This record gives sequence, structure tokens and C-alpha cells, in this order.
Amino acid sequence: MMERFFIVTGGAFAFLAVAAGAFGAHALKGKLTTDMLAVFDTAVRYQMAHALAILLTALLASRLAAPWPAWAGGLFTAGILLFSGSLYALVFTGVRAFGAITPLGGMAFLAGWLAILIGALRS
Repeated sequence: MMERFFIVTGGAFAFLAVAAGAFGAHALKGKLTTDMLAVFDTAVRYQMAHALAILLTALLASRLAAPWPAWAGGLFTAGILLFSGSLYALVFTGVRAFGAITPLGGMAFLAGWLAILIGALRS
């Protein structure tokens, strides 16, 4: 059950990252400053990397000690929503306060990777 959830979640986030990347490359060029395009690109890259990490979590779920894979997948999901989500919000609204949320997503990414590490060490 957990594996399927993370496969669906990771696949959906990867799909959306590709769509966002294409949107950024074609629809946003000339409409955003170079700095805001770079912020958008960072959001897309981290989303794709951690969508793949969620898929990895699904594959490792049966190999790593519980509950660490579930924690990792949940933390990667939260990281995408907070990190990439706050950067997308910043780009589209111009509200700089969204940038204050971004480090929380980064911490969730780090904690997710730590959960993978701990799960591997305890297996």
C-alpha cells in the first residue's frame, strides 16, 4: 500500500516537474526577470530530484527497516510542497515572504535523506 502511494506521488510530481519545466522554458521567457526564471528553474529541479527520491523510497520500502521509508517519502513530499511550492508562489505572486518558507522545505529534504540513511543502517 505504501509503495503504491509513493509510486503514484513520485510519478505525479515528476510529471508536473516536466510540465512546469516546459512551461517555464516556453511561456515564461520574456515575462519574468532572469532572476525569477532562475528561481523557477530551481523549484523545478528540486521537484524533479525529489520526485525521483519518492520513487526510490517506494522501491526501498521492503528493503529498509520500518518506519524509515515511510518517513522519507513523507518528508520528500512535504519538501516538494514547501520548497518548490514556495518558490513557485514567489515567482507568480512576487510576494517575497514566500521565500521564508523555502528553508523549511530544504530541511524536510535533508530529513528525508537522513531517514533513508537511518533505515539503511538499521536494516
